[in-house]
Amino acid sequence: MPYLRRINSTSTKMYATRTLLFLQNDGTLKPLAIELSLPHPKEINLVPLAKYTHQLSMVLKVPFGSWPKLMPQFHAAIEPFVIATNRQLCVLHPIYKLLRPHFRDSMNINAFARQILINGGGLLEETVFPGRYAMEMSSLVYKNWVFPEQALPADLIKRGMAVKDTSAPHGLRLLIKDYPYAVDGLKIWSAIETWVKDYSNFYYKSDGMVQEDTDLQSWWKELRDGHGDKKNEPWWPRVQSRRELIESCTIIVWIASALHAAVNFGQYPYAGYLPNRPTLSRRLMPEPGSRKYEELESNPEKAFLRTTLLGISLIEILSRHSSDEFYLGQRDTPEWTNDMEPLKAFGRFGKRLGEIEHEIVKMNSDEKWKNRVGPVKMPYTLLYPTSEGGLTGKGIPNSVSI
Repeated sequence: MPYLRRINSTSTKMYATRTLLFLQNDGTLKPLAIELSLPHPKEINLVPLAKYTHQLSMVLKVPFGSWPKLMPQFHAAIEPFVIATNRQLCVLHPIYKLLRPHFRDSMNINAFARQILINGGGLLEETVFPGRYAMEMSSLVYKNWVFPEQALPADLIKRGMAVKDTSAPHGLRLLIKDYPYAVDGLKIWSAIETWVKDYSNFYYKSDGMVQEDTDLQSWWKELRDGHGDKKNEPWWPRVQSRRELIESCTIIVWIASALHAAVNFGQYPYAGYLPNRPTLSRRLMPEPGSRKYEELESNPEKAFLRTTLLGISLIEILSRHSSDEFYLGQRDTPEWTNDMEPLKAFGRFGKRLGEIEHEIVKMNSDEKWKNRVGPVKMPYTLLYPTSEGGLTGKGIPNSVSI
């Protein structure tokens, strides 16, 4: 269920898809076929799921990992924002105050990851199927990274999951109404956008004030430059108006909080059950007559665990909230501003997030929303704003801190 976030629509034209899903009248998605090899120029290599149930159950166990996507999309992409903000904006600058909670511990966790997780011969290479090519795949993912498309509405439209509709909530009409990530996500996105808008409009009364803020303009320039070969892309907003400032800051907050949470904290609830997503075993089959071969014969479960324990432990750690976590709508310093209007706006933001929590619980208990729970009775809570801490499969931390 957590991996439903990345589905894309398609028509009769097949293009490098792995699974073909059919949207049924009850709003659920029915798997029709799976692609077993690279597309042939004249043939479509799809096998009907109903025909080879046992064989496909083996094929579907092909391992994959989230980190090749997590690293460029969140961890690496957020670094230029953190660096530019700390270099160019005074701690008293309103945009610094707005974004500060969403950069908490991000540089620290990235440095830690480079030492033991994504380094050559590190934990990532030992547990996911690309091995030493894992980070090369990450760089390929980053080549397709476009800042404005990280906004949830733009992302849903790009993937064919929604169309613009001014009469619909949030200005979008979902093509799959029972799409938990989109339904909950649009509520969270709208709450963030309203908060950023109320806050920014208090400090910037006109577009001219945005243009005349030299520190702000220097911040945005360094932010773009920090994205290396993407710094001259025409899609970067110019941030010459309040609208551009609000849209850009909303995307930054969204990336660091809800977008990361929706991908990261469902790893263990889903992949902790190994048949769902086995990690890679690099241990060779033991030679007959050896001690390891005897163990495989007498206790195959133990032998299997030896090949998977590292992967399970890794995704458990990555899916766990720290004990001192601060979630969306919370701040670690109550005295972060003395201006009453921003404080009131932040209070409204927190109240709206609380309402969204109740709405998520209500929808998860309503049987008409079949995709929210599914056959295994595991409710979709990845965009439930708060958590008790630990391994809960819910909670939206302010920042990319794990």
